Amino acid sequence: MSQDTLDRARAGDEQAFRELTEPYRRELRLHCYRILGSLTDAEDVLQETLIAAWRGLTGFAGRASVRTWLYRIATNRCLNALREAGRRRPPEPVPPFDPPEPTRRGDTTWLQPYPDTMLDRVADHAPGPETRYHSREAVELAFVAALQHLPPRQAATLVLRDVLGFSTAEVADMLGTSATAIKGALQRARTRLDQRRHTIDPERVPLPGSPEERHLTRRFADAFTSGDVDGVVTLLTDDAWLVMPPAPHEYHGPPAIAAFLTMFTTWRGRRRFRLTPTRANTQPALGCHLTEPGGSTAHPAGLLVLTLEVDRIRTVTWFLGDDLPRRFGLSGTAG
Repeated sequence: MSQDTLDRARAGDEQAFRELTEPYRRELRLHCYRILGSLTDAEDVLQETLIAAWRGLTGFAGRASVRTWLYRIATNRCLNALREAGRRRPPEPVPPFDPPEPTRRGDTTWLQPYPDTMLDRVADHAPGPETRYHSREAVELAFVAALQHLPPRQAATLVLRDVLGFSTAEVADMLGTSATAIKGALQRARTRLDQRRHTIDPERVPLPGSPEERHLTRRFADAFTSGDVDGVVTLLTDDAWLVMPPAPHEYHGPPAIAAFLTMFTTWRGRRRFRLTPTRANTQPALGCHLTEPGGSTAHPAGLLVLTLEVDRIRTVTWFLGDDLPRRFGLSGTAG
């Protein structure tokens, strides 16, 4: 950042302001997503952050970097959003058939997937030396979902310290508290996160884009599109989960998952699913479109994200939003 650019931005030059803030837009959006769990909310808060930064630029003293200043605004805007609206839960969808009794009803129904295309260039700004989580691990669905169970300030503290590597003093300044309070919040957050999160040994996860990952994803897609419930079940771990945000229904174990898929396949009848490969949260994903027999237009039917473990699938997360294929740039035209 040059002093000239800062001076021009303070004088009301919008182009200069964009030059100051554009390098951090992508990482700020990801930061908001981690805390909020919802890409829709993250994009809203990012816009609020940039508006607040524009209006407050004259008060920026330059004691911290522009990046740190923006993270302070973004983090507090996230906390304000959670405090003012509680959790903006999406309406629970009404299933078109009577599903079997779920194993449990999930409480993070606002969770949304994050397109890998939005992760491009985020790594240009290397995390600080005190990070505990690899950049890939810190955007996986299991990590983001576990963060949603932490008190908001604990989640923000953990992300700022353990994901981004800001110092204790920097985080205390961002959150307007003491270093002692930050240390306590971080310890509690780490303990809670370990309790909530199922950790898979990285050595047991196929590498992104590897032949093993592609083969397992293709086998799942072939079985799912053909209505081969047994074929899907053979690919699951014994402790697999099927979850479907924003629906709260969650099914644990192959028998429960098979019961749901059997009922769903019966309801689907002669209609066909078309699955288009993509990636979300650094994991293999499949955009879903449902096509009527002989139809040329496929109706959007959400997005499947697969969590893999060795040569099996540990979690199938079926996000049910109709706008998700479009958000991932997937066409609704049947091929």
